[in-house]
Amino acid sequence: MPITRFEAPEAVEHGGDLGAVETRYPDAPKPWLDLSTGLNPVGYPVRELASDVWQRLPSRDALDALIDAAARRYGVVDRNALVAAPGTQAVIQLLPRLTPTARVAIVGPTYAEHSICWQRAGHEVAIVSDIAEAEAADVVVAVNPDNPTGRLLPTSRLRALRASLLVVDEAFIDFFPAEASLAVDLPTNTVLLRSLGKTYGLGGLRLGFAIAPLPLAGRLKEELGPWAVSGPALEVGRRALDDQLWLEGARERLRVEGERLDRLLQAADFSLLGAVPLFRLASHPEARRLVQQLGRAGVHARSFAHQPTWVRFGLPAGDQAFARLAAALQVPQKVWQTRSAGSGGSA
Repeated sequence: MPITRFEAPEAVEHGGDLGAVETRYPDAPKPWLDLSTGLNPVGYPVRELASDVWQRLPSRDALDALIDAAARRYGVVDRNALVAAPGTQAVIQLLPRLTPTARVAIVGPTYAEHSICWQRAGHEVAIVSDIAEAEAADVVVAVNPDNPTGRLLPTSRLRALRASLLVVDEAFIDFFPAEASLAVDLPTNTVLLRSLGKTYGLGGLRLGFAIAPLPLAGRLKEELGPWAVSGPALEVGRRALDDQLWLEGARERLRVEGERLDRLLQAADFSLLGAVPLFRLASHPEARRLVQQLGRAGVHARSFAHQPTWVRFGLPAGDQAFARLAAALQVPQKVWQTRSAGSGGSA
């Protein structure tokens, strides 16, 4: 396995940290337009919850209802394989602690917390640029589709791996065809991670799932302990996962807004490197200057210290957000408002 050694940074930068950005740009106009997270900018509408959801401990019945909704939504045959967690980050941190010391190959560059958590637990971590380079690893980790590159690995390549444990983070896969996921026919060596916060724009809810072989699913449930997911998250998550009509509407809106964002970024001389419905990765030789320009205009996009020409843009929501981004990048309004044939109206 060709190895690029991974050394954990002292601090990990994540999108969405507006406090730090506001400190750097105290004179920027408010409210900020935050395009740094990859969360759906139009979140699932949370209707009023009954008062006892807040006042009682989360019930077993509510957890069962959530798991049943997740099984239907993800196409999981055995509901016992599903583990509800307070965000997939909790599972990302647990898995390395439950795995004997191993050689871990992570297909990257990708979400840095995977590398950090496996290394912190004492594993030998390598970053590989292609999944073919991971054949000799005991554990393989892949984010699919990848964050931030948008790379989508075919399930056939993932199923062909002979690793003892394959971890596939499918946080951004909900708007892809069902066959892009391994959930329907889970390999016996595989753990999938699914995030509710990104697709449904509910990052503050802190709800995610692992789909795992039954013995490992049981261990994850034991480690997470009772009441791992709050009562409000159980109820909101169940409603969202069962709302297929909302999901289809969101898919179409993101398609239209994605086309608009592509035109806008290209008009600002960005090169598009990767795309998923919830974000675009773009490159510009003066990316650092442009990120600062955006910051002074109150627009927060995700930059990368290890790739100084890269910028990741979440999807703006509607005309006003697009107008702010366009003005900050000095792109004429007519560019992003132009619709391609058959794109429909904007949301």
